[in-house]
Amino acid sequence: MSTFFISDLHLGHENMAIRRGFSCADEMNDHIIKCWNSVISKHDLVFILGDVTMEKVRDYPILNQLKGNKTVVLGNHDEPQHVKELLKYVNKVAGMIDYKKIVILTHCPIHPSQLEFKYSYNIHGHVHENSLDDPRYINVCAEMIDYTPVEFSKLISL
Repeated sequence: MSTFFISDLHLGHENMAIRRGFSCADEMNDHIIKCWNSVISKHDLVFILGDVTMEKVRDYPILNQLKGNKTVVLGNHDEPQHVKELLKYVNKVAGMIDYKKIVILTHCPIHPSQLEFKYSYNIHGHVHENSLDDPRYINVCAEMIDYTPVEFSKLISL
């Protein structure tokens, strides 16, 4: 079992698909599924760091096509009232996760002061292609990692 990270899938979102260079949301969804399943096995753990969809539950069933055990850290486009529905398709939902005592998993990047005292890294999403110029922040937005979840040791070695 390995641990992987990705964020900002925005499944089913037409405008995001076009912004990312796809012809439509279905093409983007299919690409994400193909890339995901090319590296994830059924026993792997995948952290989705927010924005599974764009406030829509109708696209949650797509998650069933993605291999692995999925944990979602809620993002700004993940509605709290949808958590019960989301839990039909993922194993766990959280706000932030302290990972291995050296990493904080969030959707939005955290304040730098938190990295000075407690954590060495912040694996996050939210900023899409606008990564922070600080090696302690690791941006795993889908478009930044070629729509393919990245394994933990590879992220830290970067």
